[in-house]
Amino acid sequence: MILPIVAYGSPVLRKIAADIANDYPELDKLIADMWETMYNSNGVGLAAPQINKSIRLFTLDSTQIFSNMKEDGEEHDYPDSPGFKGVFINARIVEKTGEEWAYNEGCLSIPKIREDVKRNETVTLEYADENFDLHTKTFNGITARVILHEYDHIEGKLFIDYIKPLKRTLLKRKLDDISKGKIKTDYRMMFVK
Repeated sequence: MILPIVAYGSPVLRKIAADIANDYPELDKLIADMWETMYNSNGVGLAAPQINKSIRLFTLDSTQIFSNMKEDGEEHDYPDSPGFKGVFINARIVEKTGEEWAYNEGCLSIPKIREDVKRNETVTLEYADENFDLHTKTFNGITARVILHEYDHIEGKLFIDYIKPLKRTLLKRKLDDISKGKIKTDYRMMFVK
């Protein structure tokens, strides 16, 4: 089932999400719904707070980015090509390393706004997958960036928090419009009343 995406301004996007146990009610269905919602909205990652659930769960498929680059005839030499697809439950960052590099990011909860954000090139995470098998794994390049973006969601942070104050001031009207539902998207959204 395709779920509505929570819009900027909703308190759930600013809460630190809670861990879940392997007996979380209907977890398989929730994960399946998150995949369907993410692909329907042309996203490459989706965190549970974005569907109004304050739990430490996110999905990502960075292979989409590399597929789109190929279709557009772009040739980029990213170390994580062809990308990674996976479910992350109760993730914790072990270490961020490497140079910070800028990349133009967007967010399904903040539609039609994109900005360059600097993030570390490598991240090591401890997490459980959809079967609650535990992993400690290092990711780099674009996959690391998507992970860090989605991880921020479960920590109550948004990509616009990394933008310089002046730029955020310039975006204030657009952000206010999003929070009031004055925006059109190709996917369903949920707005604060």
